[in-house]
Amino acid sequence: MSELLNLFKNSENFSTKHIKYFDAYERLLEKFRGKDVTFVEIGVLNGGSLDVWKEYFSKKSRIIGIDLNPQCKKFQKDNIEIYIGSQSDQDFWKSFFNKVGPVDIVIDDGGHTNIQQIMTAINCIPNINNNGILIVEDTHASYMKKFNNPSNHSFINFAKKEIDDINSTFPGLPKMEFSLNKYVYSLEFFESIVAFKIDQKKCVENYIIKNEGKFHNIKDFRHNEKSALLLVLLRYKFIRYFIEKFNELKLMKYFK
Repeated sequence: MSELLNLFKNSENFSTKHIKYFDAYERLLEKFRGKDVTFVEIGVLNGGSLDVWKEYFSKKSRIIGIDLNPQCKKFQKDNIEIYIGSQSDQDFWKSFFNKVGPVDIVIDDGGHTNIQQIMTAINCIPNINNNGILIVEDTHASYMKKFNNPSNHSFINFAKKEIDDINSTFPGLPKMEFSLNKYVYSLEFFESIVAFKIDQKKCVENYIIKNEGKFHNIKDFRHNEKSALLLVLLRYKFIRYFIEKFNELKLMKYFK
C-alpha cells in the first residue's frame, strides 16, 4: 500500500478518492515530500483530504483549502487555512492570491464543470512557483452529459489545446491568441487527471546546438522509401498536396 493511500485510509475525517489517483499523486508529488510547500486544494467538503496532505508534506508546510460552503471553516486549525469562494470567479482568485501569495501545488477537486476547471487553471497557473504543479482531478467530467459535455470547450479540450500552446514556442510556428506557455513547460495525462507543470525558466524558445564531434557528411535519407520518380514529382506542389492527403487518409483510423 502506498504511503498516501495509507494516510487516506487513516484520515480523521471522511473523504472519497478514486483508487487510481494515488499512483498519480505519488508520481507527481514525491519530489515535494518532506519539503516546506504552500499547498492548495479546491474542494474541502468533509475535510478528510486536507488531513492527508497535512501529514504528507513537512510540518512547516502551509495547507490551504477552498470551498463554496462556509461550514467548511470548521476544518481550519493549526497549519490548515480555509478560504470560502467560487473557483469560477476571477475576483475571488485575485483576492485569494493577494492574501496568500504564490503557491507550489494546487489540486482542483472542486465542481468539475468546464468553467470551474478552466477558470481555476488560468487564474492559478500564473501564481504557481517555478517547479510547481497544478493537478486537475475528475477530468472524466469532460465526457459526461451531466456536465454539458462532450463540448468543444470542455476542460479536456482546453488541456489538449495547451499541448499546441507549448509546441507553439518553437521558432516560426503560429502563436496562440491566449497562451499559458510562458508558465507551463510540460503536461502529464492520466485517467481522469491532468497535471500542468510550471517553470518559467524552462519556457524559453528552442534552438539548435552543435557539439565538437567529427562531421562525416552522411547523406540525409529520411525520404529514402520514396522512388526516384516520386522524389522528382514531389517538387510540384499540387502533386505533393495529393500525396499528403492520401497519407492523411491512411492515418485517419488511428484518430478514431
